[in-house]
Amino acid sequence: MLFNSFEYIIFLPIVLVINFLLPDKHRVWFLLLASYIFYMFWRWQYVALIIIQTEINYLAGIFIDKSETRRQKFIWLLIAIISTLAILFFFKYFNFLNNSVRTLVSFLGGTYHVPNLDFLLPIGISFHTFQNLSYVIDLYHGKIPVERSFRRFALYVSFFPLLVAGPIERARNFLPQIGLRKFLDIQRIVSGSRLILWGLFKKVVIADRLAEYVNLIYKTPDSFSGATLLLATYFFAFQIYCDFSGYTDIALGSARMLGFDLMENFHLPYLATSISDFWHRWHISLSTWFRDYVYFPLGGNRVTEGRWAFNIMATFLLSGLWHGANWTFLIWGGVHAAYYILEFFLATPTGKLIDLLKFPAWVRRTLARILTFHLVLLGWVFFRAGSIADAALILKKIFLSFSGNLYLGPSQLALYISILLIFALLVIMIMQEYGKLPLYSAPRPLPLLVRWSAYLALIFGIALFGKSGNEFIYFQF
Repeated sequence: MLFNSFEYIIFLPIVLVINFLLPDKHRVWFLLLASYIFYMFWRWQYVALIIIQTEINYLAGIFIDKSETRRQKFIWLLIAIISTLAILFFFKYFNFLNNSVRTLVSFLGGTYHVPNLDFLLPIGISFHTFQNLSYVIDLYHGKIPVERSFRRFALYVSFFPLLVAGPIERARNFLPQIGLRKFLDIQRIVSGSRLILWGLFKKVVIADRLAEYVNLIYKTPDSFSGATLLLATYFFAFQIYCDFSGYTDIALGSARMLGFDLMENFHLPYLATSISDFWHRWHISLSTWFRDYVYFPLGGNRVTEGRWAFNIMATFLLSGLWHGANWTFLIWGGVHAAYYILEFFLATPTGKLIDLLKFPAWVRRTLARILTFHLVLLGWVFFRAGSIADAALILKKIFLSFSGNLYLGPSQLALYISILLIFALLVIMIMQEYGKLPLYSAPRPLPLLVRWSAYLALIFGIALFGKSGNEFIYFQF
């Protein structure tokens, strides 16, 4: 079931009404059932994978808690990690590895006859896999108590607002909320609805409109000029942001209405002043997951500079691989690792140069934001391109063969509307950054007339300009 579908418009109010009519003791079972029904709208057979992963990690958690020695605890942790990742590898990475081996054997002059597996990737498998892993790892390290209720743990893994595209919630944040008594709260309904409306606008009005141009250009990059490819890459940067942050807003809004507070996943990332700042603002739940469960165990920054650079590269390469079974995602991760490492080693000389130029603070901040955005933009080429060859061609045309006509798309009016929407979004983001507009909550509400004018404008925009039925980009991960 898609958040931007008619089915969800019916599904969410029904769940809300039944949930708050039920006695407290029945709500967990009901939300768990609702979450499985939500997932089964996509492909009912794959709900079994969620249940299997849930059982593996629930039982591993029980055995970790009961184990008397550190060695026994570690064995159960290892069983949970290997079993959980084996399911992810089988469905997401087997064909990628198989094709890579086939290419290598062919290059060496041999023959390779292992066929690829023919099935659809289970939607959201990377997200609920990481939620399971974070639970058993935190339990092993004594950071959280064991969860003995299977239904509570199953709800943590499969809660429908975050089931298919996050945020990747931590057990220490979510599980305690299940035990709290929840009442129908009008303020939560209103603020949740506001988040859903804003997320839906970003998705169906901005992201899906930009997607029409991006998909057309990136499908056959050899047919378009460097200027056209650059414009399509700008469009993709805002498409993926509005698509994914729009999903997150709907997820947070839906959970808030049900009485749950999920973690913030985006914080105006395109206003970042450095690559490290960008990764504190973009897909926060994933970047902090890799920080806590990959980067820190490797030694973090408590090592030599050379080892630190290796830790950064390994973390970002794994993050790239998490996004997709394709070499382009690995390169995307490697590009960001290179940015991060260069930023660290160039920080001192760059700072001295800026001090010599005596730029005002606002100029420094603006230039830093522009530079950071365009570095991120360069990385998006690899993320979006269908292959390494396509990415190389796109970059070659942008940097070396920029001449040629700018393709305005099937409809010039649609293109101009897209550009106008991007500029409007940038204005809103800047106002949010400086506290002039609420981001996720407002300490002081805006005047009633201003609020309702904004709500009606969003509803009107969705009705007039919205594109419906497109899946969210991160569903594929």
